[in-house]
Amino acid sequence: MALVSKYYKTMNKIFRFWLSILALSFCIENGNAQSPKNCDENSPFVYADPVFNVLVEEGTIYAKGLSHQSINGNISNAMHLKLDVYLPDNELKNRPAIMLIHGGGFAGGTRKHDKIVNMANYFAARGWVAFSIDYRLKKDEGTVPQEWVDYSVNLDTNTAQRFFSVYPAIRDAKAALRWVVANAGKYNVNTNHITVGGGSAGAGTAITLGLSNQEDYRDEISMSQDPTLGTANTDQQYQVHTILDFWGGKTTLDILDSLYNHQRFDFSDPPIFIAHGTEDPTVPFSKAQQLKDIYKANEMPFVFYPLEGKGHGAWNATINGKRLEALAFDFIVEQQNLTIKESKY
Repeated sequence: MALVSKYYKTMNKIFRFWLSILALSFCIENGNAQSPKNCDENSPFVYADPVFNVLVEEGTIYAKGLSHQSINGNISNAMHLKLDVYLPDNELKNRPAIMLIHGGGFAGGTRKHDKIVNMANYFAARGWVAFSIDYRLKKDEGTVPQEWVDYSVNLDTNTAQRFFSVYPAIRDAKAALRWVVANAGKYNVNTNHITVGGGSAGAGTAITLGLSNQEDYRDEISMSQDPTLGTANTDQQYQVHTILDFWGGKTTLDILDSLYNHQRFDFSDPPIFIAHGTEDPTVPFSKAQQLKDIYKANEMPFVFYPLEGKGHGAWNATINGKRLEALAFDFIVEQQNLTIKESKY
């Protein structure tokens, strides 16, 4: 049986090789043969260099969310949830999208974080539509499911407060991504080419958006408990095609497993880019290794960049002379089969 299995694996590799050669022979861009991964005629093209001016739309409201005076308290107000849009100054009708999520331990941070803004500009100048989002933080006391409240009796006060901040934050990030899908036509976004990414807590949120089910962090509370769900485009579906994880982890996915017995890792999960400082005192490097090992075990596409000697928030790190945003560019292009153009002229 082992010999038979080996035979079929070998024949499959040979078949794939000749299929790629055949695809290559029919894929021409400006007179030059392109990689089969760049042959999708519906795939957007992007630029290797920053060829576009970037237009910024600031403070767009993507949804509302309740803010309580205490956890699930009767006194609350509906706060506006906002994002900024970074647009390449062009008339292209087929653009990839990237949604970026700031860190801050679910207690601080803003969509104006300079490193997030830099990355949004980096990708928008090369052809992406980039979105940087705000979401409810610990101080906002967003609505949480009752089972979260029940579970919190096992936690000390400080841990419970951080725990409660997770649900509304990820609920909001999912609402933001659904808003992107609902407004794809306005921004000429191809929703088959969506990337989510972030740093620290933002990375954990991005991972959860990419790997969790549509109903997770959405349907655990009802419209009667939180009427602002009516503003959150809950009729929209999205699919994440690549994830950028900068020093994050899978804690927010583990919560689903702990509370609901929902284990969300499988072979169909989107490709992930993992970069993490080996000396990170905030989110231990072991968290990145755990995520890498899960992806490897499930034979899912990933790249793993241990940032040797770096701590938390190592945005300026380089690997073989390449900055993280350039490495992320290469990863997205490869995994989403995007075509790279060298010049817009």
